[in-house]
Amino acid sequence: MKYLSILMLAALPVPALAAQETGRAGHAGHSEAAPETPPAIDPHAGHVMPPPGDPHTGHDMPAPDDPHAGHAMPGDERSDPPVAGPSAAARSGPAHAADAFYGAEEMARSRRLLLKENGALTAGQILIDKLETAFRKGNEGYAWDAQLWYGGDLDRVWLKSEGEGRFNEGGPEDVEVQALYSRALDPWFNLQAGVRHDFRAGPERTHAVLGIQGLAPYWFEVDGALFLSDKGEVTARFEAEYDQRITQKLILQPTVEFELSAQDVPELGLGAGLTSAEAGLRLRYQIVPEFAPYVGVTYERAFGGTADYARAAGEKAGGWNLLVGLRSWF
Repeated sequence: MKYLSILMLAALPVPALAAQETGRAGHAGHSEAAPETPPAIDPHAGHVMPPPGDPHTGHDMPAPDDPHAGHAMPGDERSDPPVAGPSAAARSGPAHAADAFYGAEEMARSRRLLLKENGALTAGQILIDKLETAFRKGNEGYAWDAQLWYGGDLDRVWLKSEGEGRFNEGGPEDVEVQALYSRALDPWFNLQAGVRHDFRAGPERTHAVLGIQGLAPYWFEVDGALFLSDKGEVTARFEAEYDQRITQKLILQPTVEFELSAQDVPELGLGAGLTSAEAGLRLRYQIVPEFAPYVGVTYERAFGGTADYARAAGEKAGGWNLLVGLRSWF
């Protein structure tokens, strides 16, 4: 029996014995073997995580500048197809195609009518800018300033008249009439040239006139003229006015006027330099655009030698006037 036990032990496999010995050594001192726990699943397994603290995390970064951006690369050349010009047949026929259907004579008449209605139309206006009575400390007077024009957009004929007088005298003291040809310089100003004649109780004068009239920036209406009399006297005048609308019907109009002389003219009571100036303010009520009564006030004054001539004649060099008047046009 002893020899039989030895032979059975020799027949057992060596790895089995080694496993048993190893198991005994690993569990030495434990009352019960702990079960093995499977590893936890990582939700970011397989993802490439950005480095911590990167401010551009999740942003699409632009590609670096391409030094060849906008350059035509070889092989990319494109050419537009050739465009043929109009054929010889397209250049034949009448200058105005409508002539072939309606007749050249009928279309010529229509074109003349179209030209007249869109640029060659003549028109005209009579403007009574001031027709007023002036009240001054027992010395009431009257004055007017009117003009008429007729023509087209570029060329016009003008007639202007202004004057003044006193009610206690037989007729006007001073009357001025101008006949002018006007040529448009641009949409705003007209160059005017012609003659002027003064009717007065004293010496009369006839003048050559060269002036400019129009609408300055900010809607100031201006009128300036240079006069050369038949006696060789040179004088000038400048006027400006502005319409300030308070309402659609109530309009306040400030005005200024200056007169100058290049020399002393004793027989006309004019001194060299600035001869006189007038500033006025008129408030008119526009019942209709063509009819507007007004009230106002003006201050006028003579200067230099002109003031001396006025005092020598027993007149004042300046003063205030209260006005009542009418502005009308048609």
